[in-house]
Amino acid sequence: MDERLRRFLFPSPTPAYLLRVVLVALGAYGFFGFVCTPFVIRGKSMESTYHDGGFDFLWKPHYLYSKPKRGDVVAIRLAGADVVYLKRIVALAGQTVAFSNGVLIVDGKPVEEPYVKGPCHWNLPPRKVEPDHVYVVGDNRSMPMEQHDFGQVSLRRIIGVPLW
Repeated sequence: MDERLRRFLFPSPTPAYLLRVVLVALGAYGFFGFVCTPFVIRGKSMESTYHDGGFDFLWKPHYLYSKPKRGDVVAIRLAGADVVYLKRIVALAGQTVAFSNGVLIVDGKPVEEPYVKGPCHWNLPPRKVEPDHVYVVGDNRSMPMEQHDFGQVSLRRIIGVPLW
């Protein structure tokens, strides 16, 4: 093996080299632990947008300088940092949300949802979204309502958005 290649692949553990290794490790830990966290999707409530078993990154700084808006897919912290749901925001604070024969109705007007695939037969009476909350629902509406976790969520529970 060429001497330059050997030194590149197996460098001497000098103090400068060890410092670089520690700094790279700390930087990776900080970035992937607190800024862009990898996660595996579990469950079918966001099918066909996100698939069960899929892999993505959670981009946590997304809402540092902006507010969530209707149509955003968000990650919601449920219990501690380990239980996180992906859901779509369908209504904002102060809006009234309902479902009638599977059609989402916000403030009395039907909303076009091209991301919802399959038949939906949900019915839900109108309810007003409280201040500092959003109303979230999964995209897979072909599942019965009883199998879905959805509803009002405090803005403090939104921890970011999936990167792609």
